[in-house]
Amino acid sequence: MSGQVPANAFGQQCSLTLSGNVLDKGTNIPLHFSNVYIQEAEVGMVTDSLGNFQFRNLCAGKYHIEISHIGCEPELYYFQLARDTVLKIYLHHHAELLDEVVVHGHREDNTSQASATISAEVIAKEGNKTLTDLLENITGVSSLKNGSGISKPVIHGLFGNRVAILNNGVAQAGQQWGNDHAPEIDPFSANHLSVVKGASALAYPGNSLGSVVLVEAGDFEEDPHLQGNVNYIFQTNGRGHSLNTKLEQNADWAAWRVTGTYKKRGDTHTPNYFLTNTGNQETNFSTQLKKQFSTRWKSNLYYSLFNTEIGILRGSHIGNLTDLDRALNSKLPFYTEEKFSYNINAPRQRVKHHLLKFESKYFLSENAALNFKYGGQLNNRKEFDVRRGGRTDTPALHLNQYQHFFETVFNQEYRNGMLLKSGVQFNLVDNGNIPGTGILPLIPNYLSYQPSGFVILRKEAKKWFWEAGGRYDMKIYDVTAISNSIPRVFEYFDHQFHNYAFSGGVKYKFSKSLKASLNLGQMLRAPEINELYSAGLHQGVSGIEEGSRDLVPEMSTKLVGSVDWFFRKKLFIQALGYYQNIDDFIYLQPQSDFRLTIRGAFPVFKYEQTNATIYGTDWQLTFEPTQRLKIVNKYSLVRGVDRTQNLPLINIPADNLSSAWQYNFKSSDRFKNPFFSLSGKYVRRQNRLEEEQDFAPTPDEYFLLNASIGTSVSIGHSSFDIGISGENLLNTAYRDYLNRLRYFADDLGRNVSLRVNWKFGG
Repeated sequence: MSGQVPANAFGQQCSLTLSGNVLDKGTNIPLHFSNVYIQEAEVGMVTDSLGNFQFRNLCAGKYHIEISHIGCEPELYYFQLARDTVLKIYLHHHAELLDEVVVHGHREDNTSQASATISAEVIAKEGNKTLTDLLENITGVSSLKNGSGISKPVIHGLFGNRVAILNNGVAQAGQQWGNDHAPEIDPFSANHLSVVKGASALAYPGNSLGSVVLVEAGDFEEDPHLQGNVNYIFQTNGRGHSLNTKLEQNADWAAWRVTGTYKKRGDTHTPNYFLTNTGNQETNFSTQLKKQFSTRWKSNLYYSLFNTEIGILRGSHIGNLTDLDRALNSKLPFYTEEKFSYNINAPRQRVKHHLLKFESKYFLSENAALNFKYGGQLNNRKEFDVRRGGRTDTPALHLNQYQHFFETVFNQEYRNGMLLKSGVQFNLVDNGNIPGTGILPLIPNYLSYQPSGFVILRKEAKKWFWEAGGRYDMKIYDVTAISNSIPRVFEYFDHQFHNYAFSGGVKYKFSKSLKASLNLGQMLRAPEINELYSAGLHQGVSGIEEGSRDLVPEMSTKLVGSVDWFFRKKLFIQALGYYQNIDDFIYLQPQSDFRLTIRGAFPVFKYEQTNATIYGTDWQLTFEPTQRLKIVNKYSLVRGVDRTQNLPLINIPADNLSSAWQYNFKSSDRFKNPFFSLSGKYVRRQNRLEEEQDFAPTPDEYFLLNASIGTSVSIGHSSFDIGISGENLLNTAYRDYLNRLRYFADDLGRNVSLRVNWKFGG
């Protein structure tokens, strides 16, 4: 099979041949019926049953080749043709089946556990959502929410301090202790989102036992031409606008990328009423610079600014105990307005986050490299309450947090296939309250010092792959607090904790279609500053939180097993199970009383400890009966038990089941990859709690129906991706158990989004 290019196409006789093979990146299976198109020659073809293609009579020169396949993310490659050339091209097909973090075409982060990646295509389609909402596309990930604008990921029943989020290789730092403190990361700045599990996670700072979220900006294409895209999304619920622009070029002097995002959304609404004061606004910017000084030495500089203002549901802040009791039992929130508004009033949050990363890698030899990294962050947080005496515009909480992170990592690959990765790290956090709020701070001023070291060994031999690793952290707190007693005096406290973690895993490939893995890990986790010292109103969650200075470190042991199987290129099944014991488990327990303060009446939560067990399973089944139809079914179950009191744990996700059907229509010369998808999600009622464990009964079960349609239109060297999607199309009134504002209001009603993405250059 070959494509003929007219000999006079470029005004000269040409006789070069370009051939190649298109393969599935996850399974190495040839992708037949892939579309291959050379832009400059204006010639294309479809691969044969073995994924092969061949173009003849090409001239020497520079070319862009575009590869697409049903259900795959299209790829564009740039190359210079000087002689007969053979290419091997991989597409991300069945990406949900990848058992390693495949980022930018390399396998540097092989692990013994399953990991999943969210592609740039999905981010472009759903970048108007929060980072956590995007991560929900991965089986086993849920969202702990505080309304529609604030959320954080829940992985295998754990969240917050126990899930590390790495923003371009630097652990995201900020005042992210509470449920209302979402990670300050713009999804549009990422090229891939991944969840890493296993011993490989020990290389990253944080308090995670096998669950690390990676937010990666992505590597640069080899193409030296200027290229970019403009992405606009409009959503009806909240009348939201999201505009993102990205420009990049791999120039001779250096590779560079600039990204800017603007988001604005007003009051969202349920099926029956507006959620007053739930708008938000973001202005984000990031830039990346990469320089290859020699074949041995390269460096990377990255900077990002995240700037947001978020409204908190007005009906969640109640003035007295009687009204609070009424609000918890009312179907309509207090202060609900009958008209839409973009205004963001108190209660609200205003957060500005800066991140600067410098990384330099030097190859000592072909098989050894030394990597140095510095990460600096500044997080400024202001929280505004409804206050008397004209003080509403004075923040009730004003914090500045500086973080400095240093890391040196050594990588060595041995002739027997063994890979050694070891490193030392130092993390410094300086968190201070800005005077002038007139309120005792929720969190005291503190300094945190954390020196760390880790070692990871990996080896792959025929059908076996194994890894083992260990990590040690010394965590030191130097705390300056204000006494609760009068007269107020400064109190000084010192804490020193020794944390360690061990993890080992093995993976065995029974055949090309069947593999299994097993991983065992143990970790000691020190209590965080909010768990020790919280004292007062946590504005965003509309509750009073109290820490305990007597908390001791958690001891956690986790076992994870998984099986991946695919049958005749049509049926794919993933099954994962886990069991985790956590002694001295730290959790936020609702208290039996409400508390009346000069700022209103609020429920009270206290950090307590118990012995807990968390276990569950994640299932995913993908079926492709034809080349054009793809069906993905997912199921997640989590159970949490307080072994000390023989009670269920709170804040554990309810059982959920989802199914997505996508049909891909035949492409034409103008319209590429047209598709229609229909999906549904069913969430059971969280009925495993005792009545006295919460302030209100858990919400009923619910079902959400979603759909989307889209295509890509090619115009010259540019393309337009156009799509329309609808969420909660049945306009179901529901409340989610993991949404803290469920005490006061329903969740979001129907939402329709229109997306236009313009890709140009190259």
